[in-house]
Amino acid sequence: MLEEVERWLADRSWSVADRPLDQLLAAKRAAGTTVSVVLPALDEEATVGDIVEVIRRELVDGLPYPLVDELVVVDSGSADRTAEVAAKAGATVVHRDDILPRIPAVPGKGEVLWRSLLATSGDVVCFVDADLRDFSAAFVTGIVGPLLTEPDVQFVKAMYDRPLGDAPGQGGRVTELVARPLLNLHWPRLAGFVQPLGGEYAVRRSLLERLPFPVGYGVELGLLVDALHTVGLDALAQVDVGVRLHRHQDGQALGRMAAAIYRTAELRLSRGHSPDHRWGHPRLRPALTQFERGPHGFEPRTHPVDTEERPPMADIEEYAVRRVA
Repeated sequence: MLEEVERWLADRSWSVADRPLDQLLAAKRAAGTTVSVVLPALDEEATVGDIVEVIRRELVDGLPYPLVDELVVVDSGSADRTAEVAAKAGATVVHRDDILPRIPAVPGKGEVLWRSLLATSGDVVCFVDADLRDFSAAFVTGIVGPLLTEPDVQFVKAMYDRPLGDAPGQGGRVTELVARPLLNLHWPRLAGFVQPLGGEYAVRRSLLERLPFPVGYGVELGLLVDALHTVGLDALAQVDVGVRLHRHQDGQALGRMAAAIYRTAELRLSRGHSPDHRWGHPRLRPALTQFERGPHGFEPRTHPVDTEERPPMADIEEYAVRRVA
C-alpha cells in the first residue's frame, strides 16, 4: 500500500461513534448547511418504508433541529407499491421520468442518482440504497458527519461488514473480484476504501454537480475515481457504520454488474483519468453473453453493458437556471 494511502487511512477513516448526533446538529446549525437524503428505488416495497420511517423518526421529527432537511425517494418505475409505501412512511416521492422530462430517461441506478440532483436542493446529498434491512440511522449520520465538521472533506463513503447469509464478510463479491483489483492496479490511491461500490455515500453538491454519472451499475466506481481526480484524496473519507444487510443478487446479475463496472473503469483509463474529456465511447457498444441451461442444453443470453454517461449536472440548462433562481 502506498504511504499516502496509509496516512489517509489514519487521517480520513472514522467510526460513526466519533461524531455524536448533538455535535452534528450544532455544526449543521452553525454553518447553515442543508442535507438531502435520496433513496433510489425499484420494487423495494418490502424495505423502503422501514428506512424512511427510521430517518424521519430519528433524524427529522424526533429532534429539536432536524439533521435531514429533505428525504426523497426517486422511483425508477416500480411495479409494486414502493411509491405508496415510501410516501406513507413520510418521504417525498418523485418518479424518475418526471425529472428533466426533456431528456428521455434510460434504465439504471446512475440515471436515477443523476436526476435526483434536480429533485433536491441540499448542500449535502446523501445516497442510501432502498433495499437495506435492519436499517440504522447511523448509515446517514456516519457519512454526513464529516461533511458537517470537516470543511476540507467533500466525499464520504460508508464502510461496513457485508455478511452473505450466515457467512460473515462474504458479501461484496463484485467488490472483491472486480472493483478492488481494478482500483489497486489503476488507482492505487483509492486502495484504502473498504466498500468502494457501496451505495451509501454523501457528497457536497458543489462537487457532485461537476461529475459525470455512469447511468448503470458503474456509477459508484465512476464517481469515486472522478472525485479523486477532481478534488484529491484528502477530500475523500470513509466512516464505519457497522453491518449492512440487504438483498443479494444472483450470479448472473453479478456478472452483468461486473461488466458495467469494468467498462466504467475502461472509459476512465481511455480518457487519461480526466472526468471532463468525453462521456462515452462512440465506437463500442459492448455486450455480455451468459449461459443458462434450457431444454436443449446451455442457451446464450446476451445483455448490453451500460456505457452511456450523463454529463455533469452543472452543464444542464434546467439545473443552472434553478441554481441561479
